[in-house]
Amino acid sequence: MFSFIPFIGRGYLEKHMNTTTDPKIKTLQFNSPVPDIRLDKYLTQILAQFSRAYLQKLIGQGYILVNGQRTKANQRLNKVDRITVELPPLPVRPLAEPIPLAIIYEDEDVLVIDKPAGLTVHPAPGHPSHTLVNAVLAHCPGLAMSNELMRPGIVHRLDKNTSGLIVIAKNDFAREYLAAQFKSRTVTKGYLVLVKGRLSPEQGVIEAPIGRDPYSRQRMAIVETGKEATTQYRVRKYLDAYTLVEVTPITGRTHQIRIHLSAIGCPVIGDPTYGIKSAHLNRQFIHAYRLGFRLPSTKQYQEFTSPLPMDLEQVLEYLAQNA
Repeated sequence: MFSFIPFIGRGYLEKHMNTTTDPKIKTLQFNSPVPDIRLDKYLTQILAQFSRAYLQKLIGQGYILVNGQRTKANQRLNKVDRITVELPPLPVRPLAEPIPLAIIYEDEDVLVIDKPAGLTVHPAPGHPSHTLVNAVLAHCPGLAMSNELMRPGIVHRLDKNTSGLIVIAKNDFAREYLAAQFKSRTVTKGYLVLVKGRLSPEQGVIEAPIGRDPYSRQRMAIVETGKEATTQYRVRKYLDAYTLVEVTPITGRTHQIRIHLSAIGCPVIGDPTYGIKSAHLNRQFIHAYRLGFRLPSTKQYQEFTSPLPMDLEQVLEYLAQNA
């Protein structure tokens, strides 16, 4: 059933938001003509300056309560529900740092960067600096901001220990244009991955929902209540008891490639969390070698590629010599 959610402006906020003695805590009294709205969807109307993802994060961390109780982002609200929102202090904008960048393409809207392994994409609690964002800010001080100040220009991510191609938006128009392509799954993403075992059949599709591991909140896992996740793969080369695989993730779940390959009995080499450690590699063998999208400036599709870094090439050479 289609439901219409009206725009909620400043006057509505002033009428329905009561400030407690603590100026950080705002109490919202739900009173909308639209019944049965998800909590996170409703809050994006009330607190439009924040992204839905950020509000979901606050709900999960207990900053947002319904009737004094912790809840989930998908809770359906009633008119009698009372919502308490505590807004934690906003982080400051990351500082620019002169970290070298391998820029393979740049125009007025985007940067395409070949990210090295070991470089975190954006600052986070406990890791406030020495990230790709800090490096890009030094190159492009006017980088597009987002509702989450620690991720200016970021429209997708790579794991810290994954190398390869990442696109950065330089302005708000480019960020929205790129984000729409990722959302509609029209962006081409290709990864080269080395796994333990002889992957068979040589081409296939892995479909298994991914969510937070109920036994370890620091990990993701295949769980029935998780979000849909689909990964396509094609074998590039067999190296004795190993397989070099070209992987195309259709969805973009956290740690998706690592989890899906492990689930079919072919764990990623060098991945201590979901795969197996390697005596020849101190990081996971995953390289984002291909990235294609429509450029915001021309609307034309363009594809970029990145060769395997030396550390990954050396592992393949070693396995080929000792097969």
